[in-house]
Amino acid sequence: MASTANPTRDDFAKMLDEQLGGVADDGFEGRVVKGTITAIENDKAVIDVGLKSEGRVPLREFARGEGAEHGLKVGDEVEVYVDRVENADGEAMLSRDRARREAAWDKLESEFGEGKRVEGVIFGRVKGGFTVDLDGAVAFLPGSQVDIRPVRDVAPLMDVPQPFQILKMDRRRGNIVVSRRAVLEETRAEQRSELIDKLSEGQVIDGVVKNITDYGAFVDLGGIDGLLHVTDMSYKRVNHPSEVINIGDTVTVQIIRINQDTQRISLGMKQLESDPWEGAAVKYPVGAKLTGTVTNITEYGAFVELEPGIEGLVHVSEMSWTKKNVHPGKIVSTSQEVEVMVLEVDSDKRRISLGLKQAQQNPWEAFAEKHPVGSTVEGEVKNATEFGLFIGLDGDVDGMVHMSDIAWGISGEDALALHRKGEMVSAVVLDVDVEKERISLGMKQLERGAPAAGGVAAASGSLRRGEVVTVTVLEVRDGGLEVQAGDDGATGFIKRSDLGRDRDEQRPDRFQVGQKLDAMVTGFDRSKKPNFSVKARQLAEEKEAVEQYGSSDSGASLGDILGEALKNR
Repeated sequence: MASTANPTRDDFAKMLDEQLGGVADDGFEGRVVKGTITAIENDKAVIDVGLKSEGRVPLREFARGEGAEHGLKVGDEVEVYVDRVENADGEAMLSRDRARREAAWDKLESEFGEGKRVEGVIFGRVKGGFTVDLDGAVAFLPGSQVDIRPVRDVAPLMDVPQPFQILKMDRRRGNIVVSRRAVLEETRAEQRSELIDKLSEGQVIDGVVKNITDYGAFVDLGGIDGLLHVTDMSYKRVNHPSEVINIGDTVTVQIIRINQDTQRISLGMKQLESDPWEGAAVKYPVGAKLTGTVTNITEYGAFVELEPGIEGLVHVSEMSWTKKNVHPGKIVSTSQEVEVMVLEVDSDKRRISLGLKQAQQNPWEAFAEKHPVGSTVEGEVKNATEFGLFIGLDGDVDGMVHMSDIAWGISGEDALALHRKGEMVSAVVLDVDVEKERISLGMKQLERGAPAAGGVAAASGSLRRGEVVTVTVLEVRDGGLEVQAGDDGATGFIKRSDLGRDRDEQRPDRFQVGQKLDAMVTGFDRSKKPNFSVKARQLAEEKEAVEQYGSSDSGASLGDILGEALKNR
């Protein structure tokens, strides 16, 4: 039986542990503990943390972040990190830096969880950014998170305590990412909100032009920027903001709108000027002819400035009487002065419709005045179509010669083949329709047998539908006869089917040029040329005879008329 008076080796070790505090060696490792400075030897402090042996910590670890001098003395109590309980020399391995880092991590994790800002110092430069000391813990500051705008020189920001926002941290890997930009943006947003609260819509304020873009300019209103859009700079057309303002200019603007959600401010300069559209309907009545300057040309028309701030649109359809489907840039040019007519005014929508061609004389009216029906004109064949020729005339207008009015004695197709584009020809004006912008011409009317002075209309004007006249055969064709009324009257045509009532009488070869015969005027064609008919005359004479023969005065009955007709067969 063992006696307690003679303790074993295990009992002795247990008593020693109790004397040292009752903590196993492995319970110390990896922890931050408090210790007492027992001595200061050269550049190290000897610290007792209650282990079997003391540890030594370089004095420089106490100086960093705590002043240039460590200021330590024997008996001071400090916190250190126990890396190992005992090294090869039998001493405890302690670290003040590690203790500070562990304490800093505990604090940073708490502040990160609460979304608080932390204070740190930028002390080094690494690839892609900078290193920041957060009271012992080293964090990474990406270059994009240094400032709101790119910073060329970071030197003024080095070794200066300043606030940061923790974006991400991983204690296991020892990674911390911070941002100085987030703090600046938050501060700026707070300042912006305070400034916006002091502003109101309609307020007039001075600002400095900070930046100019294609669509406007940004104006500093004393810590907050507002956008001055190009359309709000002036009532007149502004192609680029630099035409009105320059960077650094002090401008007086009016606050048009404040968006509380986006904190954007819209500014205006023209709102401080008098509106030129007031009374525009009275100043520019419909039908008035004005002079303006072409300011802009588009595919659908041209804008003409009547006065600074007031522009009207000349639609492409109102630009020229004769140039159809042509780009406006081929009719007018920018900065050109033009005469226009006011077609419509809408003051509410700030629109004025203008006409360029209306300020000029209608070329068809001018042609009709200069070249009445029956007059002779000359022109170039501009185009030949399947139904006629288009002739270029005075005033940049075209006239058309229908295929039936090109030549006598041949078909319209054959007549078309006689002429080519670019050829100069003479023709008679048959009709001018100003409203439809059409001019009808005739070329065959200038040939043999055609009416002389006075033209077709004058010659045929003396004829009446249903009138029986003596005509002279001018030409024998397969389709009928070309004839002329009287000696110098209008020329017309008797179709084959109108040469007689019976089939034998409808042969054109029965007639000879120069032969005279009676025919009835049955109508007029598009060029007012008369149409004649022998058949119509025969039927009319027969009807008249029947009516006269069968009248009450004659005492004849229908049987008598039929009997007389049978005798004459």
